[in-house]
Amino acid sequence: MLQYKLIEIFTREGERWEGRPLYSAVVERVRDLKIPARCIVTRGIEGCYENGEIATQRLEILSYNIPVRIVIIAPAVDSDRVLSSVREIVSDGIIAVRDVEVVSHKTVGLLMPRSTRVREIMTRAPQSVSTDTPLSDVARLLLSSDYTGLPVVDEENRPVGIIAQGDLIYKAELPMRFGLLAEADREKIAEIIKGLDPGQAKEIMTEPVITIGQDQLVTEAVELMLGKKVKRLPVVDKSGKLVGNISRLDIFRTIMTVCPDWPAFQEKSVAVEGLRYVSDIMRRDIHTVLLDTPIEEVMSIIDCNDIQRVCVVDNQGFFKGLISDRDLLFAFSDLHPGIWNFFARKIPFSERGRRHKELRDQLRMRTAAEVMNTDIVTVREDTSIEEAMRLMLEKAIKRLPVLDSEGRFKGMISRETLLKTIFHPN
Repeated sequence: MLQYKLIEIFTREGERWEGRPLYSAVVERVRDLKIPARCIVTRGIEGCYENGEIATQRLEILSYNIPVRIVIIAPAVDSDRVLSSVREIVSDGIIAVRDVEVVSHKTVGLLMPRSTRVREIMTRAPQSVSTDTPLSDVARLLLSSDYTGLPVVDEENRPVGIIAQGDLIYKAELPMRFGLLAEADREKIAEIIKGLDPGQAKEIMTEPVITIGQDQLVTEAVELMLGKKVKRLPVVDKSGKLVGNISRLDIFRTIMTVCPDWPAFQEKSVAVEGLRYVSDIMRRDIHTVLLDTPIEEVMSIIDCNDIQRVCVVDNQGFFKGLISDRDLLFAFSDLHPGIWNFFARKIPFSERGRRHKELRDQLRMRTAAEVMNTDIVTVREDTSIEEAMRLMLEKAIKRLPVLDSEGRFKGMISRETLLKTIFHPN
């Protein structure tokens, strides 16, 4: 649900502001705020006022001051600005405000209202760490969260850096990504975290940090994310203090809530921003393996290309399943404890095999077909962009394999691909 405020003004037709009808002045003020709000003016057919005066269309002499109702609906974060602007010009009337939950805000032909601000869709009060927070605490905090980056703030809560999962892996010797580490038991997690560099957040944080102002447009946030190749941005107020966080997921959720009527556009063969189908945006340079590929080779591909998954196809290119590093961990963790070392990035892959010859032999004997996950959500090339986004949000998945009409693997779409293509179709 989107949090909005409904502002109602009950006044009379004869009220003026600087020589113009009051209702016209209110409409113009709302428009000039440049916020995603709507305003409507309705004229009553009868009414009465505090002094007992009656206005009615039945008697001409009493119809000169018919009641007028002005309704404004705006995002809750902008309501104070609206109220401040209209209160100073309403000299006769009643202003009422109430909370409303908006299930959809659509703007024909646009992905979202042009004036949507970062503060309207950001995640508020995000977690952060200080410059002297121990790296072990940073790792524990990220491990217990559903995000992979933390702003680092100074004494005045101003962002001075950011620590992402990669910073811990490549600068503090975290041996594997959090998605895998979360599958370990408490003892294993404690052992891995204990082995981290004993330093502080300031020693590995990425700086200077890229931030976005809460009053800036969402489109500006997207430009920054794409230009700087980041998944999220700390949001700051005018004084530079941390007030929120905006991520790709926040933007996709907003698009799905406020986007135009995609099916109606498709029925008319009209492309929104030049986009219609998954085939228009998918990546085709995706790693694949065959059903009989040895698991050792699969793990080498994942490790050497710094990726988390590969698609499995048969000799004719038909999609059969997907293997992620997590699938591999599950498949072998009960058979051999050394499997954890095969995901330790600080150890060269060839060295991992030499240290665990018995496990390496098992990896050579097992094939992709035995380990792959076949319960995979896929889409066809002619699936609409809107449907693909809906699936990714509903299923909480970051990537979708794309198949042709016969089931052959053609490519993959990701959140990054969607974001880039939707806002930069050319």
